[in-house]
Amino acid sequence: MAITSANQLELLQTAEAVAREKMIDPDLVVQAMEESLARAAKSRYGSEMDIRVRIDRKTGRATFTRVRTVVADEDLENYQAQMTVDQARSLFVPPRAGREEFWLRDGQRIDPASAEGPLPGDEFHEVIPPVELGRIAAQSAKQVILQKVREAERERQYEEFKDRKGTIINGIVKREEYGNIIVDVGRGEAILRRNEKIGRESYRPGDRIRAYIKDVRRETRGPQIFLSRTAPEFMAELFKMEVPEIYDGIIEIKAVARDPGSRAKIAVISHDNAIDPVGACVGMRGSRVQAVVNELQGEKIDIIPWNEDQATFLVNALQPAEVSKVVIDEEAGKIEVVVPDDQLSLAIGRRGQNVRLASQLTGLDIDILTEEEESRRRQAEFAERTKLFMDTLDLDEFFAQLLVSEGFTSLEEVAYIDIDELMSIEGVDDDTARELQARARDVLEEQNRKAIENARALGAEDSLIEFEGLTPQMVEALAKEGIKTIEDFATCADWELAGGWTTVNGERVKDEGILEKFDMSLEEAQHLIMNARVQLGWVDPAELEADESDEGDDEGAAEA
Repeated sequence: MAITSANQLELLQTAEAVAREKMIDPDLVVQAMEESLARAAKSRYGSEMDIRVRIDRKTGRATFTRVRTVVADEDLENYQAQMTVDQARSLFVPPRAGREEFWLRDGQRIDPASAEGPLPGDEFHEVIPPVELGRIAAQSAKQVILQKVREAERERQYEEFKDRKGTIINGIVKREEYGNIIVDVGRGEAILRRNEKIGRESYRPGDRIRAYIKDVRRETRGPQIFLSRTAPEFMAELFKMEVPEIYDGIIEIKAVARDPGSRAKIAVISHDNAIDPVGACVGMRGSRVQAVVNELQGEKIDIIPWNEDQATFLVNALQPAEVSKVVIDEEAGKIEVVVPDDQLSLAIGRRGQNVRLASQLTGLDIDILTEEEESRRRQAEFAERTKLFMDTLDLDEFFAQLLVSEGFTSLEEVAYIDIDELMSIEGVDDDTARELQARARDVLEEQNRKAIENARALGAEDSLIEFEGLTPQMVEALAKEGIKTIEDFATCADWELAGGWTTVNGERVKDEGILEKFDMSLEEAQHLIMNARVQLGWVDPAELEADESDEGDDEGAAEA
């Protein structure tokens, strides 16, 4: 096929037809044609040449141009596409008769008659005869055009769907592959994976389907659109479609937890005191929530009022069970809920479903106890502390119980509390209070002495024993774990000392800390480790103070 006047207009007509069919910019198709023709010309004239093709967007005329770039002598590598300044001087003349040629400098045409001599970077363009495409060259050109068109189509598809991530889309089922559903979503295909379907729902080709666009990725085979019907966000978007107050921002969805196809909980709050968030989501005679339930294959939905107070919110989240008491451990991210004995099965739910959904909704680990279990535990703690005071302070059972009932839980509290606090206990005078504190201090000093002896026997060095902030019992615990010097201590992570929580397969797993039994927090662990590093010269104290000052400024700005 030769590029002649007979088929010049066909180039533009073909480009427009392809662009219209694929819904892409016609100019992209023309650029693909230019690249394919240039590649064909190189196979005809030589692959080392720099040949460029320009198709006139109005007439369809294709112009083939050979380009040679001026380079410094030492940079000359390709004699077909480059030339030195000396070689260029012979060509740096006004256009010769009968030849189409011109010079470009910085992308602009220059007149050799008025411009200074050739400079590195200048380009000499010389129009050459168009090529005639043989069968192989024509096939190669076609492949280039198709590839460019596919790339443009994929890019258009990605740009269209990337901004729709996080929304609901309607589509038509095309086919099923290994349990995954391929969905026609208009200008592309999306995939609904087997684990993103609700329960055992099945689809046949031609069925209409509604799903949530969970992710849009660029991949070598083209943009991949991943759908989901099990994502919590799918339910939230469905409520936004059914409840105008949510769409308008009057009601806000704060949290969603789902057991897809079975049960779900959704927490909502109203920013208008005149509107009940739960009633608005339920709708007249349950019409709004029923529309969502029908879409989710009969999934039961509990609509819960959200509350800033975690305990109140949790009580709401555990509905329909009644809650007697809530105890929150914010540092551990755990919460204990005490329920009446007859409410235990209702609070836990079938196969733990109710408490699991409440945990997802609040973001806390929930332990549920009956009133009887909590009572037994309190009694066990009371007995344990009573025995501690009886054994260590040589007290009778009545007096030890009296201390525990007044809130004393450890020897340290008895030894170092203000003496007036002890004297406020009925039956305790000044002499008795001082005797109690003296006994407690003697016991603690003896415990400290033994702990230091054990730590030294384990190899603990004075640098660690004398480090400010560590008690003898802490040093002993560290030595048992192989931490025997201040250098060892300085290399520890805060969670290794204070413990923490790690999420594994969606469940929070406890990491036991070496010093966790001494009630050490993460902040205290960080402070001690940093002080050790400063003492060793690993950290500049001035930089540390600057960092703390910056953090203080950031907190102040946030409060402002």
